[in-house]
Formats: sequence, C-alpha cells, structure tokens
Amino acid sequence: MAKLNIAPTKSNLLMVKEQLRTAQDGYELLEQKREILVMELMHMVEQVKLLERDIDKAIERAYPALKNMLLAVGGDRAEQMSSVVSYDYKFTEKQITLGGMQFSSMDVQLPKRELFYSFLDSYADTDKVMVEFFELLRLLTEMASIRTIVWRLAGEVKKTQRRVNALDKMVVPQTRETKVYIESVLEERERENVFVLKTLKAKQNRS
Repeated sequence: MAKLNIAPTKSNLLMVKEQLRTAQDGYELLEQKREILVMELMHMVEQVKLLERDIDKAIERAYPALKNMLLAVGGDRAEQMSSVVSYDYKFTEKQITLGGMQFSSMDVQLPKRELFYSFLDSYADTDKVMVEFFELLRLLTEMASIRTIVWRLAGEVKKTQRRVNALDKMVVPQTRETKVYIESVLEERERENVFVLKTLKAKQNRS
C-alpha cells in the first residue's frame, strides 16, 4: 500500500495521526451500520418469504373460485357483472425507518368491498371470487410495498459495504503506513541531530 505523498514533519505527523483516528472511528461506525442494515434486510427478506407463501395459498383459492364461478354463471354473465364493478384505490407515500434510516415506499389503501350487481342475480360463487381476489390484491399490494423497501435497503447495504471496504483496504492502511514512515524519518533525524551534537561537544572538549 503506497503511503500518502506528504512531507515528513511533526505537524504532518499530528495531522496524519488525527486522520488515522478519524478513519478508524469511521470504519467502526460504518461496520456497525452495515451489520444493523444486514439484520434489517434479513428480517425483511423473511417477511417477503412469508408473504410469498400466503400469496401462493391465496392464488390456490382465488383461481379455482373464479373457475367455479365461470362454470356456474357462464362467461357472458361473468363479463356483464365484472363490467359494473368499479373501485378507486388510494395511493400514498409512506416513510419507513430501518436501522436509523428512512426509506420511502408506497401504501395502497384498498376500498371497502361493495355489491355492484343485484343481490338476486348474484351467486355464492361470485361472492367467493370477490372475497378471494380482494385478499389476493391486499397481499400483492403489501408485497409490492415490502419489496420496494427491500430493494432500497439492499442498495444501502451495498453502498455501506463499499465504504467499509475502502476504509479497511485503502484509507486506514495507507494512513497507518504514512504515520509509520513519518515517525521513522523523524526518529532518524533525531538520531542524526544527537550524533551531530555529540560530535560537536567532543570537538569542543578536545580544543
């Protein structure tokens, strides 16, 4: 590792020592931050896995229910009923705090289920489809929100890891080597000064 290109002086030695302390403190803080973010990321990934399981189960219920409804009422009637179904969804931005950091995500507020067609003209299979697909929609919107946070959290972990590596592999070793170099030069100069002083004193004593 190449040392920093600065003059080996006492003032520069003090400056390099301060830089080294700052770099080491920064490394420790970033490493702690990285560990916290990784733990949060692992926790979020577990939530994603649980949601994926719930979504799979919801799909296993919803699509057979849709198939049964089509068999019961027919494709034309199902299309007529679906054409009158209309919902408005409210999208809002929300802030999530993880590891001391804020991440933006989207929150989807699902509307209350309504009966858009005549109760007399509906079937139990139709109501079941509405129930099952509403639940599937709720899980999918929750998954979308969590995945957004996971992607951003993973990006923050990657960025923090790069900073940790830069301090650990470059900044700290380079600064430490510069400190050792300056100390060795100053010590050599000190020995030379002592030698010169002793030589001058010896000459004075002989004269």
